[in-house]
Amino acid sequence: MESDCEFRHWDELIPDALGLIFSHLPLQEVLTVVPRVCKAWNRAVTGPYCWQEIDIELWSNRCHHSDQLDRMLEMLIPRSSGSLRKLSVTGLRNDSIFSFIAQHAGSLKTLKVPRSSLTNSGVVSVAEKLSSLTFLDLSYCCKVGAEAIQAIGKHCKSLGEFCRNMHPLDVANVVSHDDEAYAIANTMPKLKRLEIAYHRVSTEGVLKILSCCIFLEFLELRGCWDVQLDNKFFKDKFPDMKVLGPRVIGFYDMINDWEDCCSDYLSDGSDYLAWEFLEDGVMGEFYEEEFEHGWDDNFYADNAILDMEPHIWPPSP
Repeated sequence: MESDCEFRHWDELIPDALGLIFSHLPLQEVLTVVPRVCKAWNRAVTGPYCWQEIDIELWSNRCHHSDQLDRMLEMLIPRSSGSLRKLSVTGLRNDSIFSFIAQHAGSLKTLKVPRSSLTNSGVVSVAEKLSSLTFLDLSYCCKVGAEAIQAIGKHCKSLGEFCRNMHPLDVANVVSHDDEAYAIANTMPKLKRLEIAYHRVSTEGVLKILSCCIFLEFLELRGCWDVQLDNKFFKDKFPDMKVLGPRVIGFYDMINDWEDCCSDYLSDGSDYLAWEFLEDGVMGEFYEEEFEHGWDDNFYADNAILDMEPHIWPPSP
């Protein structure tokens, strides 16, 4: 019976099928193990099939050398041959590498660049090239502000999700983020999800967003202590919207009093959104040919100094 059946060998699979399979492997294996198996697999890895979605956020969080992070992006992104749909990376050190990303963003839908040292001028200069975005994460990017947000909103007409969370220590000396709130309200009318945790935004700024972004389904206001809107307001005015905040509750209090905490966190009908914990993980080596001396052990840091996670952020005063 078996002799009558045709079995296709792995190396005979078409490249896009191989790419789909390899996309489920750890990045370290895709870069170091797969290419050495056979020529067909090497062609699949060096072609665009594995690189339509690039997620190096965890690895980049542990990379403390901008040139190494830049080289990683400069190696991986061109492999997509213009088909890059999703990019997740943290800690971009300059506007030039962001410009490089934008040059290859013709098909980019999702872009996550939290904790990056981008500037208003850098974002404004390339915003037009990011017009296909539907999801953007500029959280903890302290050097960008209303000017950059307005440029993004002006050119990214299909933007449906925008993350602009901040760390409480980074906004301690900020007087107001209302200019950002108005930029969001005036240029992002199609938003369905907005996260602005720990922004120094006023009640008026949030009301402006609510009046202009009429398709909002989720609003993150955790730590926005200047916003004087309670659960009853959202329940009466926006019963179908899920709202997190503005009040912040201590993590251990949340464990000890789960039900009360959930009712304080969310408007009625909302699902509890669990805190996200970063998992340990590292990425392996590049090809030896990518670097003259191979991969340096210092290319990533095993003991990264991460920003404080939300579960140890301070509660509302």
